[in-house]
Amino acid sequence: MLADIHQHIWTRPLLERLAARETLPLISRNDGLTVLHSAAEQPYVIDVAAEAPQRRAMLVREDGLDLALIAISSPIGIEALPRESALELIEAHLDGVSALPGEFAAWGPVALDGADPDQVDALLARGCVGISIPAGALAGPDRLDLVGPVLERAAARRAPVFVHPGRAPSQRTAGTSFGEPLWWRALTDYVSQMQAAWLTFASFGRREHPELAVVFAMLAGCAPLLSERLQTRGGPDVELRDPLSFYETSSYGPAAVEMMARRVGEARLLYGSDRPVIEPLATGREALLQANGANLLAGLEVAT
Repeated sequence: MLADIHQHIWTRPLLERLAARETLPLISRNDGLTVLHSAAEQPYVIDVAAEAPQRRAMLVREDGLDLALIAISSPIGIEALPRESALELIEAHLDGVSALPGEFAAWGPVALDGADPDQVDALLARGCVGISIPAGALAGPDRLDLVGPVLERAAARRAPVFVHPGRAPSQRTAGTSFGEPLWWRALTDYVSQMQAAWLTFASFGRREHPELAVVFAMLAGCAPLLSERLQTRGGPDVELRDPLSFYETSSYGPAAVEMMARRVGEARLLYGSDRPVIEPLATGREALLQANGANLLAGLEVAT
């Protein structure tokens, strides 16, 4: 089996719930356009026709894949909303993903306001392959403590945790400015969020959660390449070849993937496309990376 562990999809149930909201995040529909508005992000036009389930399933097959894992788009801020609102939107998201063709499975998003480890059990009972959290939930030891019971339950259930760019409750983010390029957040906020999450988990979290499998989106912002700087600045020694830390490759090409393979080991790298946000870049290692993702799921005995 070959797997893409990082895709997104805009399903009808989630779009309808967002369109019914009066506060961010929300969907507006004008002149035939479906536009997503969220805090600290540029408005994003959703190509609803391109999100048709059968078309997306066809793309999975055309990529030579057997399975694509769908994550909620954490920069929207859904997981950071007050608990009732977060759970309502998460349910809509999962309702939509569960109705997709068999080429898809879901990461289960965790509502961070009053994060409850029982939500891990509920998400796995819905058929999710594991849980997902925004990188902001791991932005330092204090936030690690807040989400610690959720991580502990995930480890006990042998469920992997997918860490995706995005903020935690009450975490400040700079507002968008006039003329800001569309790529700006992806090269600044997202990278720093992922680096902070990796540094937190590698320095503190692994000691507290030794059996937890963690998958970092976008190569954790290449944070493992900062390990020498971490040492020169008085940080702890970290295990770069930690057998339960994984890195998916979305947004990166052969140069970054090669450097990461040397640092963390080729077996720790997983294929992620980030469709439909971007078109995946060729790395020359696609078959291996796709097999690594499937091996992760099979090794953890996660139902797909």
